[in-house]
Amino acid sequence: MRHVHPPQAGFSPHTISPSGEFRADDERLTRLIGRIYDAALLPALWPETLAEIAAFVGGQAAGMFSKDSVSKDSIPYHHFGVDPKQVQIYSQTHSRLDPFSNLRLFDVGQVVSIPELVPYDEFRRGRFFLEWMEPQGWVDAANCVLEKSVLRCSFLTIIRSKEQGPVDDEMRERMALVVPHVRRAVPIGREMDVEQIRTAALTNVLDGLSAGMFLIAGDGTVMHANSAGQGMLVAEDCDMNAQVQQALTAAVQAGLGVDNLTLPVTAGNGDRYLIHVLPLSSGARRDAPVAHPTCAAVFVQKAVLDGLAPQVMARAFDLTPTELRVLLAIIEVGGIPQAASMLGVADSTVKTHVGRLFEKTGTCRQADL
Repeated sequence: MRHVHPPQAGFSPHTISPSGEFRADDERLTRLIGRIYDAALLPALWPETLAEIAAFVGGQAAGMFSKDSVSKDSIPYHHFGVDPKQVQIYSQTHSRLDPFSNLRLFDVGQVVSIPELVPYDEFRRGRFFLEWMEPQGWVDAANCVLEKSVLRCSFLTIIRSKEQGPVDDEMRERMALVVPHVRRAVPIGREMDVEQIRTAALTNVLDGLSAGMFLIAGDGTVMHANSAGQGMLVAEDCDMNAQVQQALTAAVQAGLGVDNLTLPVTAGNGDRYLIHVLPLSSGARRDAPVAHPTCAAVFVQKAVLDGLAPQVMARAFDLTPTELRVLLAIIEVGGIPQAASMLGVADSTVKTHVGRLFEKTGTCRQADL
């Protein structure tokens, strides 16, 4: 492993003390570190954060890149101080010409200047310097590997202008103060990206449910509702809305000890619904390592038979067409007299078929049917 030890720096008292601690700039550094971790959580902040890093360490432009070890292509993830057109040129062609492929030979976290990557005279004669860096007035860059693998290497680069000159000892020292936090922020941001993808995927799945779904906090607050659930909360059916709200309240109570709960409700138009309450404060959910304010999940589903359900029931219990019609009538209107009226037959006929239904389904009450 190649490792270059930069010479010890001598700093004036207003920058860094002999012990390496900042005096005048400690508050500035603290704010900058906070910005770095803010950017990990909100990637849109990286350009502004890179600007602050460049100003702190003594650079004119900055970027975070990932370089392919085989193709030499670089992907610029975030940048500051570089014209977007030049970023495109770099990404499409000149990234293959830069000297940064050699960064993978250095330790993660080590600050490396361009002369440490390639002889500087040779670099100045190359296309990358003549066609890309020199036209923009740049002469050197302080680079640091953030992460690396066999195939890829991600790095931070802070570019120096002609006026600023080559990377010096003070810049190295300041980079050494900032880089560890950038290195920690990168995996945090990656995990956040993964969680956001998972959250978006879960939201899409929940919004695809025909049932209303609510996540309820311990104080009864609705933490989340899918599309169907939101429609129920704003429903014009006041009776239904009130019953949903009552069920959400019951969910909070259920979360205090009941394993699960099913509540039947009826809307103002006569439609029947089933509300299922799943407490999230028991069993493995209670023992989860991360505390969560949600105490219950509530699912509200209209009590209707699926279009395929009658045929499925007929095959499952070997029902005749007449028995199936009687069963569906009982489910639809409730009692034997009502079912007989609906079917246009005598009560005794329905009773006979209901008796056979009890035998075939293993039930003994109409409510069980």
